[in-house]
Amino acid sequence: MKRFFYALMLVSAIAGMPLTANASSNDRYLMDIVDVQGIRDNQLVGYGLVVGLDGTGDKTQVKFTSQSVVNMLKQFGVQIEDGTDPKLKNVAAVAVVATVPPMASPGQSLDVTVSSLGDAKSLRGGTLLMTPMRAVDGEIYAVAQGNLVVGGVSAEGRNGTSVTINVPTVGTIPNGALLEAAINSSFASNPTVTLNLKQPNFTTARNIERAINGMFGPDVAQALSHAKVSVRAPKTERERVTFMSLLEEVQLEQGRKIPRVVFNSRTGTVVLGGDVVVRKAAVSHGNLTVTITEQQQVSQPNAGYFGEAAGETVVTSDSQVDIDTGNGHMFIWPEGTSLEEIVRAVNSMGASPMDLMAILQALAEAGSLEADLVVI
Repeated sequence: MKRFFYALMLVSAIAGMPLTANASSNDRYLMDIVDVQGIRDNQLVGYGLVVGLDGTGDKTQVKFTSQSVVNMLKQFGVQIEDGTDPKLKNVAAVAVVATVPPMASPGQSLDVTVSSLGDAKSLRGGTLLMTPMRAVDGEIYAVAQGNLVVGGVSAEGRNGTSVTINVPTVGTIPNGALLEAAINSSFASNPTVTLNLKQPNFTTARNIERAINGMFGPDVAQALSHAKVSVRAPKTERERVTFMSLLEEVQLEQGRKIPRVVFNSRTGTVVLGGDVVVRKAAVSHGNLTVTITEQQQVSQPNAGYFGEAAGETVVTSDSQVDIDTGNGHMFIWPEGTSLEEIVRAVNSMGASPMDLMAILQALAEAGSLEADLVVI
């Protein structure tokens, strides 16, 4: 790949010349539908102590908090006898997490989230002591410390009555961590740039290959699968940055996306994609309601000739069972019924979101629903 070609592309980009022709309304920018391998976030985690709490820290049954305090004091030269229980109320053991952005450099600040590990009631007003943060490889990449910002409030009276607003055992420290070491990335070292499709599709991968090769020449991009495209890139970092800036302006037509119907069984939420259609089908919906009413009655026998009871007093149960089949409805949906017509028909039957889930699942089993069912 010649340097002259890169210079030509750079001049074209600076001059504002379009890099693609005949762009349609269905075209998408390349970087909107792919992720670049090697340019990714990295997660950090650490274990630390929050001090300065107003009696809302971990209780004595949380042994690892007191052990951590004893170990920390010994590091500062404070001599404590073995087996000593400090019985602290103003300290809480916490987990500290942060996310490192791609290609971050040492000295950059990170936002951290602090969460209680023990039975602390609140972290409000606490200060996180210096906490090393490690990545998945076990190495330390950042150090966190600072005052917590807690959005929750908890109050408790002497009689045990308590009021809690939001979550007082989780707080944040804006810019509370400093990155001490850079996390290595394979982006600059690999001879190729790998593009991972966010929604794998063979047509999309083929269109990406054609668009890049049409701009930079043949055999620059190769579609390895429906989810990965390999692109030959310059070796030097400066030229690679210019090359990636040009890729950001590439537009192409995305392959057909399979419509989805998403169910959330915990909340009863149903989300239907706009392209969901139903083939010709007949749907019947009816509610079966069984109502059982139990009533307790006391049976008191009449008195005998000499004032004595003629029998025993007993408690009897009177059960009433009522079955209501509801009003059954049957709808015939013609071929290619749209989302709007589906929702209108289901609402007219008085169906709840749970009923809608059952109807759509039955349509999918019957082969009449052109969409994928996703349960979260």
